[in-house]
Amino acid sequence: MSVTMRPRDAAVGRVRFTILAMLCIITVLNYADRATLAIAGPALSKSLGLNAVAMGFAFSALGWSYVAAQLPAGWLLDRFGSKLVFFASIVAWSLATALQGIVGMVGATAALGVLIALRLLVGLAEAPSFPANGRVVMAWFPASERGTASALFNAAQYFATIVFAPVMAWIVTRFGWPWVFVSMGALGMLVALVWLLVMHVPALHPRLGKAELDYIERGGALVTMDMPKARSAGPGPAGSAVVPTVADEIDMAQSVRRLLGSRMMLGIYLGQYCINTVTYFFVTWFPVYLVQERHLTILSAGLAASVPAIFGFCGGVIGGFWSDWMVRRGVSLTLARKIPICLGLGLSMCMILCNVVETPWLVIAIMAVAFFGKGIGALGWAVNSDAAPKEIAGLGGGLFNMLGNMSLITTPIVIGFIVQNTGSFDGALIFVGANALVTVVSYLFVVGEIKRLEIDDGHTSVSRRNSGAPVRS
Repeated sequence: MSVTMRPRDAAVGRVRFTILAMLCIITVLNYADRATLAIAGPALSKSLGLNAVAMGFAFSALGWSYVAAQLPAGWLLDRFGSKLVFFASIVAWSLATALQGIVGMVGATAALGVLIALRLLVGLAEAPSFPANGRVVMAWFPASERGTASALFNAAQYFATIVFAPVMAWIVTRFGWPWVFVSMGALGMLVALVWLLVMHVPALHPRLGKAELDYIERGGALVTMDMPKARSAGPGPAGSAVVPTVADEIDMAQSVRRLLGSRMMLGIYLGQYCINTVTYFFVTWFPVYLVQERHLTILSAGLAASVPAIFGFCGGVIGGFWSDWMVRRGVSLTLARKIPICLGLGLSMCMILCNVVETPWLVIAIMAVAFFGKGIGALGWAVNSDAAPKEIAGLGGGLFNMLGNMSLITTPIVIGFIVQNTGSFDGALIFVGANALVTVVSYLFVVGEIKRLEIDDGHTSVSRRNSGAPVRS
């Protein structure tokens, strides 16, 4: 059932959907800024004289800092709240994106080093993004709507390619590759200002009526998560539960050890790493593959890349709705999450078939099916929110995102070496397809039953209750 069409939404209010729309816009911007180098890559590498290995390191640079900063980002979110940390994050990554437009001015010798340094800054600044998305959804949506909300903001990442890949390709063709970075950086600054105006703690939002506040609070929304009073021992407004911060009550190192000591969580982390390998092939090397292996023009590649992205978006929405539908119909949480993940990632392995076809339109069609499957199976954030301790929402999300996004480091480099040493992308597609297979194996044989991991008086335990807090990526 869609959260946007029920009659009760009109009665209780729809302010929470404004917040969701903002998350979707920021997610689109986030992935568009990650993809700027992929779109500008063919022209940039030719201009600066960079080979496939050098481009692989440039693509992966964002991942090094993004991964390294996840735990500090989670701590900052739990300490200072989503609004201010996310605002600073958007401003910083937009500035670093814009500055990539000047790397051609420093000379060919130093250009690669400057480009890598700026990509490192983008990754560092983007680190709070998905943990912040997860915290906002937990604060603003009742348990019965979190799966749908998360499916929508997560699927919004595909719009970065649907909307911006053709636009950025046109900018490269019409104005030159530096202007892709400058224009996206400027857009990010504007979005940051809008975020600052729109975002508020639910209990303090000036347009949130009592009916909607009561509705989301009764459904389990943590409406006082980022309120200053939540750091004290006193009760929050309207008798709501007070959520202490990680920095105040939870030891970071001890919490990380507890999470890593759980077989269930390790299986979830492995699955997310492999799912993201499929994602980051698409975000980094896929446009280059279309230009170099399939001999499309840059503009044609930008348009062609939007087709699998559309199917990925549809798959992402269907996966979230399907999983929540099964939960509402009484299917166990474990099966409701594992069925879409295993079937979706199994379907995405079909991308290997591109190695035996020659027609470009057929390649695009196969990739569309593959990314449709990947979209269906991209329930990693949902499973993490079902399983991770609610007391450390930011830190738990940061660890999940850190380990899952190590593929942002490895995928571009591995594919770069494969292409450089073999002269084709055949091995690269096999590598990506194999990661999809490992995801299926991890969820079938490692994760086991999906249940809440809880921290209680310094010990870790599990709860079989449905956490109802799905947040996806």
